[in-house]
Amino acid sequence: MTSSTLKVTTPTDREIMMTRVFDAPRALVFEALTKPPLLKRWFLGPPGWTLAVCEIDLRVGGAYRYVWRGERGEMGMGGIFKEITAPERIVATEAFDQGWYPGNNAQVTQTLSEQGGKTTLTLRVMYESKDARDMVLKSPMESGVAASYDRLAEFLATQTGR
Repeated sequence: MTSSTLKVTTPTDREIMMTRVFDAPRALVFEALTKPPLLKRWFLGPPGWTLAVCEIDLRVGGAYRYVWRGERGEMGMGGIFKEITAPERIVATEAFDQGWYPGNNAQVTQTLSEQGGKTTLTLRVMYESKDARDMVLKSPMESGVAASYDRLAEFLATQTGR
């Protein structure tokens, strides 16, 4: 379950953990994850899709909302921020408009650590059940995250000159 740049593991029977290293400082990666104009440049979904709606109220108790649009329709999701420690940690809920896995609710923890000018992003998703986690693992989620993170790496390279 590992691409050349994205490492996917299942630390518990309800979790998926994804790790990717970016050649950019942590503060820049944090901005790319939290500022709508930057997200719209890389968080696009499958080829041919766009991030049509990107709203972020980056504070504990604040909400976020994303809607992707493509030739096959629309996919929306959102959640509430539970914890924010800039630029190192974000904890939020996640729910899709059309629930496609059991429970349709997860907690997402993003952790950023920097060493030698490179940032490791660890994304840990805790699902309500093993069935929910397993359904997500069988979906094209891994290839979608890998493609998004590849676009993020390209965007970061334009910002750092690396």
